[in-house]
Amino acid sequence: MLIIILYFFIVVVAIQLSYYLGVFRKFAFAKPQKITPKKLSISVIVCAKNEEENVANFIPLLAEQNYPDFEIVLIDDASSDATLDIFEGFEKQYSNIRLVKVQNNEAFWGNKKYALTLGIKAAKNDYLLFTDADCYPTSKEWITAMSSQFTMQKTIVLGYGGYEKIAKSFLNKLIRFETLLTAIQYFSWAKAGHPYMGVGRNLAYKKEEFFNVNGFINHIQIRSGDDDLFINEAATAKNTTIAYTTESFTYSKPKTKYKDWLTQKRRHIATANYYTKLDKLQLGLFYCSQLLFILLPIILLSLQFRWILVLSLIVARYLVVWIVVGFSAGKLKENDLKYWFPIVELVLIFTQINIFITNTFSKPVHWK
Repeated sequence: MLIIILYFFIVVVAIQLSYYLGVFRKFAFAKPQKITPKKLSISVIVCAKNEEENVANFIPLLAEQNYPDFEIVLIDDASSDATLDIFEGFEKQYSNIRLVKVQNNEAFWGNKKYALTLGIKAAKNDYLLFTDADCYPTSKEWITAMSSQFTMQKTIVLGYGGYEKIAKSFLNKLIRFETLLTAIQYFSWAKAGHPYMGVGRNLAYKKEEFFNVNGFINHIQIRSGDDDLFINEAATAKNTTIAYTTESFTYSKPKTKYKDWLTQKRRHIATANYYTKLDKLQLGLFYCSQLLFILLPIILLSLQFRWILVLSLIVARYLVVWIVVGFSAGKLKENDLKYWFPIVELVLIFTQINIFITNTFSKPVHWK
């Protein structure tokens, strides 16, 4: 029986190494990216619902972007706070701001995709750049950096949306590590020719890509997924690229309570259930192999079965992963996280198990 567990463990390690050395290295060891400004007219789209504090702070950062030709489409999704009033003030202050007011629709009540669809249709430019109301760009060159990756063929650009650092907070490190690992995956798979998701905090695409798949119509009944489900459907090896220069990043304020972050992650993971079968398979295999890599050695080492071989496999896997994660963290300016690996990885694995079990018995709440 123990020899079977050992062979199974060897297979698990092989699977993990195939992910990190076969796929994730494509981003980790990618050459530095250059910014070659393009003369494109850009529509920056922000959808907000009850985000008065965030939009007051962050919309001016968008308006002050150093880019010659862009508009900002602000979408108020039937907010009950002062969000609309603040948007109206910005509309008067900045000549390139376009305001879209969304009223509650009985058929699409509380559906962010409905609000975004109205904003996309209202945008006057063909190239769209998305971010969330609680996000802000790291520099005044954000539009330049993201739009520079567009070409005649590449009409979808996946960007990085990170989270602010909070000193002496383990939860913050956990949140940022999960975000880093997710970015490593969708950047690497995109470079491998199989893009499967993006994040709405930093995403760009040509308007024709939206209409080519009839917008969000195929998953309109699912309240989340305006970013990842859209990319899962619309992105291909030919039309998708990534942006990872420092100037292309956006940041958000992270959750400060574990319960709030868990609720957020429950929504994200529930949405992944609607990915294509192939994408669910590759994600499921990765996360299952992560869990088994933790559990199987416990059995083998506790019984001191081939412990030298088991330890060698553990060290080999961690060394490879640490190198790949380390190089990726350097590209995304998350260098401090590599010093907390594998502690944050271990906590994240069991957090994901918790989320999976919880989602099995109850549905997470979506859009505000």
